Amino acid sequence: MNSFYASVELLDRPDLAGKPVAVCGDPDARHGIILAKNETAKKFGVVTAETVWQAKKKCPELVFLKAHHDKYERYFKRINGIYAKFTDLIEPFSIDESWLDVTASEKLFGSGEEIAYKIKDSIRSELGLTQSIGVSYNKIFAKMGSDYKKPDAVTVITPENYRDLLWPLPVRELFSVGNATAVKLNELGIRTIGDLACTDRGTLEKIFGKQGGMIFDYANGYDDSPVRPAAERRKIKSVGNGITFRRDLRTEDDILTALTSLSDTVSGRLRKYGLKCGGVKIDIKDTAFKTITRQQQLTAPTNLTENIRAAALQLMHASWHAGTPIRLITVTGINITSEDEAEQISFLGETDLRTDFGSGSEEAAATERLERTMDEIRDRYGRSSITYGRIIGNDIGIELDEQKDE
Repeated sequence: MNSFYASVELLDRPDLAGKPVAVCGDPDARHGIILAKNETAKKFGVVTAETVWQAKKKCPELVFLKAHHDKYERYFKRINGIYAKFTDLIEPFSIDESWLDVTASEKLFGSGEEIAYKIKDSIRSELGLTQSIGVSYNKIFAKMGSDYKKPDAVTVITPENYRDLLWPLPVRELFSVGNATAVKLNELGIRTIGDLACTDRGTLEKIFGKQGGMIFDYANGYDDSPVRPAAERRKIKSVGNGITFRRDLRTEDDILTALTSLSDTVSGRLRKYGLKCGGVKIDIKDTAFKTITRQQQLTAPTNLTENIRAAALQLMHASWHAGTPIRLITVTGINITSEDEAEQISFLGETDLRTDFGSGSEEAAATERLERTMDEIRDRYGRSSITYGRIIGNDIGIELDEQKDE
């Protein structure tokens, strides 16, 4: 999608048409990073991930809009609903990108290029959004085709033309080549994708390991990975949530409020996916932007807020000195298993974390009934319809209707 967040926001703000617009977090809550920008803002050099003040220096007339992630999720589902009219082989890559395999659909809808234009027209007419689409014989070149020409374009990359289109590009433009790898490749005299494609594969593997062989294959169009439909979603390895707070946290009461909210979000997502976590990890960032990470294996898998919060609090007490200011906390459930998976009973008597809730006790059953009832209420009336009393009226920046995963 073209400037997805900004384009969705502008659907409700026709008065901003033609003006430079950027979507960002709340600067007052210290979320002042550019998340997305429209084409007009791009012309001023505004880029994603720079700070609000940096963007403002480039473009004094820049209009800032607050992000609404729930709205983007709704549009993501509608967009993929349109894709589903053309194929059932859809693999989401991010909230605004998906791979589609239309091989079996060509007899119904025409060539890949024809299908691309039909999809573009449908999304424009039904949703008012534009997109750039890459059409190719493998996923990597299709992704690069979608980035090749923007906005509102279709680029077809074939076995006959990929050398002309892609090989002259800087090596950094190759899918999966990050800044650090690009710098190292440049130091080796490999400056374009074509240079990389013509480098000895074995040499690249000696220098970069498995990644060296992978990027060689990508540059030469050797990718044969299939499009994985939604029913074959990759296994979730962790579920986490983090918040940068409106003010620094210093007290035990602040910590409990933050951990309650974060653990509530993580446990709710685990239940939604039918999963449990076998461990908890926390990340703590202080005012000097130093981050420490600690994790704890649980004695029994869980997807209950009470258990996750208890584990996170124990880790916090072991890692944080009272009064030391905290800027950000992230709570993550790790060692993910299905909630239907048989539970291994511990014979070690480890009950310092409240994971005994996961072992079939009456208290565990009552807690689970309560939290699943909260899930049902939120599904029907919205997330802010019910929450923990500790979170209500907080002044640390936890907004009940807009908790976001990081």
